[in-house]
Amino acid sequence: MSHQDELISKDIIAYLQAQENKSFLRFITCGSVDDGKSTLIGRLLFDSKMIYEDQLSSIEQDSKRVGTQGDNIDLALLVDGLAAEREQGITIDVAYRYFSTDKRKFIVADTPGHEQYTRNMATGASTADLAVILIDARHGVMPQTRRHSFITSLLGIRHIVVAINKMDLVGFSQTRFEKTKQDYLSFTTKFGFKTIDFIPMSALDGDNVLHQSKRMPWFDGLPLLPFLEQVSVTRDKSKAGFRLPVQWVNRPNLDFRGFAGTIAAGQIKRGDDIIAIPSGKRSKVSRIVTMDGDLEEAGADQAVTLTLEDEIDISRGDFLCSVRDPAAQSDQFAAHLIWMSDKPLLPGRQYFIKTTNNTVSGTITDLKYKININDFSHEAAKTLALNEVGVCNLSLGKPIAFDAYKDNRKTGSFIIIDRQTNGTVGAGMIDFSLRRADNVVWQQLEISRKERASAKHQKPAVLWFTGLSGSGKSTIANLVEKRLYDLGRHTYILDGDNVRHGLNKDLGFTDADRVENIRRVAEVAKLMTEAGLLIMVSFISPFRNERQMARALIGDDAFIEIYVDTPLEIAESRDVKGLYKKARAGEIKNFTGIDSAYEAPQNPELVVNTVKNSAAQSAELIVNYLASHGYLEG
Repeated sequence: MSHQDELISKDIIAYLQAQENKSFLRFITCGSVDDGKSTLIGRLLFDSKMIYEDQLSSIEQDSKRVGTQGDNIDLALLVDGLAAEREQGITIDVAYRYFSTDKRKFIVADTPGHEQYTRNMATGASTADLAVILIDARHGVMPQTRRHSFITSLLGIRHIVVAINKMDLVGFSQTRFEKTKQDYLSFTTKFGFKTIDFIPMSALDGDNVLHQSKRMPWFDGLPLLPFLEQVSVTRDKSKAGFRLPVQWVNRPNLDFRGFAGTIAAGQIKRGDDIIAIPSGKRSKVSRIVTMDGDLEEAGADQAVTLTLEDEIDISRGDFLCSVRDPAAQSDQFAAHLIWMSDKPLLPGRQYFIKTTNNTVSGTITDLKYKININDFSHEAAKTLALNEVGVCNLSLGKPIAFDAYKDNRKTGSFIIIDRQTNGTVGAGMIDFSLRRADNVVWQQLEISRKERASAKHQKPAVLWFTGLSGSGKSTIANLVEKRLYDLGRHTYILDGDNVRHGLNKDLGFTDADRVENIRRVAEVAKLMTEAGLLIMVSFISPFRNERQMARALIGDDAFIEIYVDTPLEIAESRDVKGLYKKARAGEIKNFTGIDSAYEAPQNPELVVNTVKNSAAQSAELIVNYLASHGYLEG
């Protein structure tokens, strides 16, 4: 490394202590494509002499091969490490770099400017204290400038440096600088930024990066690095209540039981009173254990293990809090959401919701609106596409401990995970708990489902018929009901067409509407099983996710998935209602099997093939299954 502190050779212990005591700043660079983000970080690393000699030699060679600066070093290559980034000259992934000066240590995240990779930018911004937003002086404020500024505000960054870059290409014009400054201020008035500072610069040439530019004498502010060395972004942690999300219960032997995690907020001292959420049990801190020995006190961002004076039941997913300011609990929230998947958000679909230390099932129950990035207006929407931002209501499978995101970024944030792929598809910020979560309480009924079913001499169940339109679902379901009626059993049919005349008449056939269609039917079917009935549900229900949601809601013991397996060509040849013909002609959009996918069941309880068997034979197979599995006894 080119830069070396003299203390390294003279007194390594003193050097390490000096490094440990330096203040620390996390910041990101963001903005539109080609505004110079990677070049700026490369310039900071190069001029602060934080580059290893072999790395510098490698960059010099790469600059000649794939660089954009002729015979000069292309500083952007210090950050753009992926082959695709160097080939295209753009940043794709978030690149984190560490460097330090005599006054401060830094971690900088170089985030992508391309709209396609906005989700990566949001990831980089989630842990930053300050954002450096670059603007090309030639082009001024761009749509991505607005988008990135809005997302930084949404993610709780309150300190902004607007680096108006490439001033050398506009003749170092003060007029251009002032106009860009006013344009930026005009749309950020409601973003809640505490400070916005503007610096004109040329990252390529180093003007106003480390040293004052002689080519812009009209600017009397600090260059970027001196500014970053002295800017204060310290949050008032003294007012934050203590939060320790329990990640692990440490039980190496019978004599030790500790609760490990990283402190999300506040301070804790030995002897302090704590409360465990959700149980509400209280105790005192006996020890604060770390790898380096016991501490008398610890604070935010420290990884610790707490032992308590009392034996109380605490598990992963619980919170240890200050008794004076415990975390709230709820299972329903209003939240801001950034969608990060190529597949759109579907309200009503079940996802996994992961917080600091807890993963629960959850559903977006209501997408209230999405936010237009150009003018920040609210637009009605049924779904969110990649990189869109919306405000929604969220319902979880069980209550969690939380803080509002504005009060605590760590305990007020969550990610959304697709249940099938385990991929992260969204990130959210909790605004507040919905009041109805406290007002609506489940009313216990005197007569149970088992008692109702016993009076009918049967075991309640939902027979979920799924398959393509024309496969024979409704025909078989009707034959099954007739056979059960003859046996004296109590039944009902929920048919897709019939339900759309009443309960679901407000829904169309988009993917989002299909999800809500199945959710409502599953809820009704569950209530009917509580009445002790055998329910035939005949719906195409094309998505595995929603059929799994119905199974989880109703319960494995009462859910029987029946796949009516009929090839598309056979179902289309039947076409009793003429729907396939209309779909092929383009008269019906989003028709399953034509221009909307059908996901066949992977492990159904029953498969009936209407090519090999008649409808009557298929119905008899189903009734025999019910009899052999005890559903017709009670």
